[in-house]
Amino acid sequence: MTFRGSLRFALAAAGLSLFASPALALNVQAGQKFDAANVAQIADMISPGVKWCVEHGMPITVGEYKKIELPRAYKEATEKYSGQVKLSADGRIMTGFVAGQPFPKIDPADPQVANKIMWNFDRRGSAANDDVDLRNFDADTGTIYTGDKEMGVERHFLLDHLRGLNYDGRLFVDPKPKFEPNTEAVQGKAGLYPILEPFDLKGVGTLSYRYLDVEKQDDTWLYLPTLRRVRRLSSAQRSDALFGQDADVDSYYGYAGSPAWFDWKFLGEREMLGVMHAQNFPVKWAAGSANFAFDDVWEPRKVYVIEGTPRLAQYAYSKRVIFIDKETYAVIYSDIYDRAGNLWKVWIDDFSFRKQAFPGASTTYEDEMPFLPAIVMVDMQLVHATKASLPSPRFPGEQGWYFNQGAKSGTTPEWFTVAAMIAASH
Repeated sequence: MTFRGSLRFALAAAGLSLFASPALALNVQAGQKFDAANVAQIADMISPGVKWCVEHGMPITVGEYKKIELPRAYKEATEKYSGQVKLSADGRIMTGFVAGQPFPKIDPADPQVANKIMWNFDRRGSAANDDVDLRNFDADTGTIYTGDKEMGVERHFLLDHLRGLNYDGRLFVDPKPKFEPNTEAVQGKAGLYPILEPFDLKGVGTLSYRYLDVEKQDDTWLYLPTLRRVRRLSSAQRSDALFGQDADVDSYYGYAGSPAWFDWKFLGEREMLGVMHAQNFPVKWAAGSANFAFDDVWEPRKVYVIEGTPRLAQYAYSKRVIFIDKETYAVIYSDIYDRAGNLWKVWIDDFSFRKQAFPGASTTYEDEMPFLPAIVMVDMQLVHATKASLPSPRFPGEQGWYFNQGAKSGTTPEWFTVAAMIAASH
């Protein structure tokens, strides 16, 4: 996706130990299932936020680790360009970047290790796509119950498009490696519009520009057709939940802000459970009161754990703790803490790295792509959740995700304008 990010969890200093093999950890076996009754057995392999979800019904079935190969073009660009990339003393400004992974050699003893990991995440191989178009997806938000009572849906959302267009680090679609002309000096653009349901939000849309200059905050616009007004959102509002959902803009994909907006701390490396090869597409939601969460296969993954403290005092949270998969630099989940330092929310990604959305899909990719059948954002303090099906099962045969299609999917600079957003609302 266009904008990338991060989060993480506090670990003991001893958590720096490396693991000898990507095979299953000694305390879990393939096929083993975990729930509230035995979650203590895997407490050190999931975040506190994920543990809360399992205690409230979320199922975890363990599968075998599967290696994920990064795109060939991404690996070639890393080899060609990474040697010229530099970081400023404070780690906030990266120079010399063209394409690929900025810092392929990560040393835990490096004073800038946390910043380098976050810049790798920002330009990560798992989502280093020139453009992406996510179509026909929906989301539900509501209260989490217990027993057999399913999540009480307070609001149902159906969305037409979420698109992103990268202007630098391009590897697949001309122009490469930069989109020129780039008179606005943007790193990328993203848009989510129009909302189709619920009725009172029909036609609403958002548009966001991220700039190459990290000192320049994002420009984000919200169009409200009922008022016929375009409202500009401040950067501080990126941490606020919108439309009654639990998710905030800065939490998309685990973290969707710039690496320059946080102070980052390296908490170590861990072997943890995450969903990277989801078997269900569309998503399969769990049964009963656990249907706020997806039901799929989790695998052992080696991860970096990074803690981020926001530089903007107006942010709604005090810190994020992000769990970043070392192979792909994708976030498997991230915990969010409130201003008092208490665990508040958790974002969980349901990845499925594959070359096709499903067997027989119209598009087959040369490389494994980061399909994401579902995401979940849970507010533990309110016992409330937002879950999204990407794409919605209401559209049989829809592959949902379209990577590196450019004009073929309508992902062009013209789509990322306020005028286009307003026109699509009618």
